Amino acid sequence: MNDVKTPRGTAEVVSTHSVFGAPCWVSLTSRDLEATQEFYSAVLGWRWRPAKLGDRFRVALAESVPVAGIAAVASMWQMAVAWTPYFAVPSADDAVARVQERGGTSAVGPLSLPPGRAALLADRDGATFGVWEGELISNWETWRRAAPTFIRLHTRDAFDAAMFYGEVLDWATDRPGCCEVRYEGGEVVLRSGGDVVARIESGALEAAPDPTIRPHWQVHFAVRDVEGCARAAELHGGSVLSKVVDEAVLRDPDGAQFTVTLRADR
Repeated sequence: MNDVKTPRGTAEVVSTHSVFGAPCWVSLTSRDLEATQEFYSAVLGWRWRPAKLGDRFRVALAESVPVAGIAAVASMWQMAVAWTPYFAVPSADDAVARVQERGGTSAVGPLSLPPGRAALLADRDGATFGVWEGELISNWETWRRAAPTFIRLHTRDAFDAAMFYGEVLDWATDRPGCCEVRYEGGEVVLRSGGDVVARIESGALEAAPDPTIRPHWQVHFAVRDVEGCARAAELHGGSVLSKVVDEAVLRDPDGAQFTVTLRADR
């Protein structure tokens, strides 16, 4: 996850030993790398660069800012095609053990993916997420504050979920640099370094036949034209699940669901 070069070599490498508990990346498991790149280039205007992890991986850039990764491993690893957020952890092994101790499950890993280690997990309500141990992308603070992505957990019980993730990821502890958790406006809000990085809301139905209603992490991408993204998704084989003025929930041709949200001026 350190595939972005540091301008003029000025930023030092940041690892998950100093930044932990916060979302640090989002990745799409895909079947067809080329088709996936074509769709997201058309819908979100992304450009691409190779990733150090190998030929099956790519890094997406929006206005030269790293946005996300694509891993064409869905068939090889027998995984669902889906967008998944990854959280920074000092030890992937410890995080996996904590998840299992608290009723969650481990799907893949931990795997060595130089320059770090990763695991794909699910919380006790079935929402999928990942953990990453190792180096973060170069110029970490610039990436985080650019906020090209945002994540929200739709879950059965926000308080129960916050307890689960807090115990797994060391939220709201006395450890220096940990993420802060607050209850605001009917939902749990996660902050890292003072910035809102995730939200958790109640209301999902664990046994619902519709996967959009079951507990899941929803990945949001900040865009300047929500309507244009929705039109492009339909024109390139995707679909629009819902749409309002400043936000649309879309599905790519392989079935991966994501949200585009109107970019707020900072």
